[in-house]
Amino acid sequence: MRDPRSLFELNPDVVVPSGLPLVAGLTGFADAGGAVAQTSEYLLSTLDTTVVATFDADELLDYRARRPIIMFEGDHLTDYRPPRLSLDLARDEIGQQFLLLTGFEPDFQWERFSAAVLGLIDRFEVGSTTWINSIPMPVPHTRPIGVTVSGNRSDLIEAMSVWRPTTQVPANALHLVEYRLQELDHPTTGFVLLVPHYLADSEYPTAAVAALEAVSASTGRIFPTDVLREQGREFTARIDEQVAENGELAKLVHTLEERHDSYMEGTTLRSPLTDEDGEVPSADEIAAELEKFLAFRRNRDDEPPAAL
Repeated sequence: MRDPRSLFELNPDVVVPSGLPLVAGLTGFADAGGAVAQTSEYLLSTLDTTVVATFDADELLDYRARRPIIMFEGDHLTDYRPPRLSLDLARDEIGQQFLLLTGFEPDFQWERFSAAVLGLIDRFEVGSTTWINSIPMPVPHTRPIGVTVSGNRSDLIEAMSVWRPTTQVPANALHLVEYRLQELDHPTTGFVLLVPHYLADSEYPTAAVAALEAVSASTGRIFPTDVLREQGREFTARIDEQVAENGELAKLVHTLEERHDSYMEGTTLRSPLTDEDGEVPSADEIAAELEKFLAFRRNRDDEPPAAL
């Protein structure tokens, strides 16, 4: 393996105190509800941050699979937005510092990238590592977003993990980082948000709020969430309006609510995903009902509701 330290460039002007927590969220294979993307963008735009290390996109990214954005105006190019993967030093709402790893999930060289992250964790004597991810699940939007918690911090697992499957899943690059950190007995926590599957392709602000709450529980850092909470209330109100006016959609959501509540009350050992027959309203079924309802609304008046 080539030297992992050549994957990134350090900012020599930044002094990082030892013992800080590291928070990570990379966008890539799965980001249901846009939880990771929203959380990263919100933190970077809201908090005081300074770049500590910048990773080499040319080494790690498949540009043809995830093409960068370039601006074309009339007859010439005016702007290029290169992909970003960086480690920042940030301050929370009350001035507490922490490290923040955000950007694209590497397409290549996962072992080398993982070694690079572990090297930075060792260099800055990071106290704990927390990362976030989100997946679609057949759960209703009318209930709080649950999480599956991994890692070696049993207190957080016992307090917060609502679903603990034994299964094989497609890996995220940060899964590998977590796995390597566990081998070193470094305090590490992974939060996987369980986002309603019929909202997986939407930017669901409530998912970002849930991600920030999970990170706060793990790190003790405090984040401003008023804007996201208000956006979440508005988003949910639009969905509730649509559900209230569509009987079939309301029935599907009610079915999800019953299964969710039964599971959470501990009255069944079934997965929260299915009923006794192993069935659940599919994302396609719910999406189809939403599409029919939205089409009806567009025909009824000239102002369509927000797309889901």
